[in-house]
Amino acid sequence: MVATSVSKSRRPAAVVALIVVLAFLGISAAAGSSALLVPDWTPPNDWLDGVPVIDSWLVPGLVLLLVFGVGSLVATWGVWKRPTLGWLGWLERATGRHWSWAAALALGIGQVAWITLELVFLPEPSALQAVYGVVGLTLCILAFVPGVRRDLRVPLP
Repeated sequence: MVATSVSKSRRPAAVVALIVVLAFLGISAAAGSSALLVPDWTPPNDWLDGVPVIDSWLVPGLVLLLVFGVGSLVATWGVWKRPTLGWLGWLERATGRHWSWAAALALGIGQVAWITLELVFLPEPSALQAVYGVVGLTLCILAFVPGVRRDLRVPLP
């Protein structure tokens, strides 16, 4: 089941920053996915001509919604509330950190990869790619800030 073990002490600024960046990514990705999932709002289909395997905006829209939208909001909740999820115990044992630490790092790496793929395959660069590239890098960096690593440490058996 879900049990919470949030420390009553004040959180390091880097942990607060991690929560804010994850929430920003989650909310904006969930909202932005509508531009790829609502047929009248999608970018031109010819932008996908050079993209292998993808022939519609449905798959990118679902990835944006589910991975970066919902996934980031779940990670935000995890960093904020520190729920214990038994099925993720293996991840905590492997990293020595709460599962939300690994989720934040994976989302950062995934975001950088996503933006890199956009820059390689899409014909028109956007200022949003720079913003979300920085968001991904920020998540990766914050995951390794000592205050975050210390705050999200879990006792190992």
